[in-house]
Amino acid sequence: MATKAAVKILLVEDNEAVLDLLRRAMEPCGEILTATDGAEALLKAVEEPPDLIVSDYAMPGLNGRQLYEKLRAREQTKKIPFIFLAGKSDIEEKLRPFTDGVEDYIAKPFFVREVAARAKKVCDRLLLEKLQTQARRPGVIEGLLEEMSVIDLFQSLEMGQKSCRLLLRRSREQCEVFFDKGKVYDAVCGAAVGDEAVYKTATWAEGRFEIDFSGKSRQRRTTKSTQGLLMEAMRLLDEANRDKVGS
Repeated sequence: MATKAAVKILLVEDNEAVLDLLRRAMEPCGEILTATDGAEALLKAVEEPPDLIVSDYAMPGLNGRQLYEKLRAREQTKKIPFIFLAGKSDIEEKLRPFTDGVEDYIAKPFFVREVAARAKKVCDRLLLEKLQTQARRPGVIEGLLEEMSVIDLFQSLEMGQKSCRLLLRRSREQCEVFFDKGKVYDAVCGAAVGDEAVYKTATWAEGRFEIDFSGKSRQRRTTKSTQGLLMEAMRLLDEANRDKVGS
């Protein structure tokens, strides 16, 4: 369900069956708008600029590249980020030169869930940016882990290369994680510090989060990259679940 700060995504695809599959797969990412050709997408984007456009390249009439160029030429729409869906040859020969505002190129044929997963990472980062503009306190973002998971937060802060303190609360538990340009460099959760503190909270599914962009730690107690920490946390969770099943 879309919230006030929900990311608005415009999906552009001339194949209506594929468009419907993409729409259903990406509904958890935010508020979905659709267009079946470039001309319709242009009108919708000008009338109500989305936060992200996921567009097919090869469409009759106005293709994805032309849509991109026309929106880049307008002041109100020139900063809308794009994800292009296209054949490998079209990506390399016709789209690769366009890097300004292009978040990703996804080659056809693709799995719809792959498109949704890659788009979600972009949407999570955009959601944090929207929350920052709506923050009640300057430089501080607040939200619910039910709406944005700990893993999503980590990945978004890494993608955005953010430096901050991430405060996580669940019931009476509290954890602080510190980022420097997207890299986790310290974490504290009760008696656990460093990597162990990250593993302890990475799978929290409920609670609250607070991001303070002025927050810093003087210590560096983690030993892995942000993705390395998340992968190890998932491995430990899988191992614990297998143990439960086997017991």
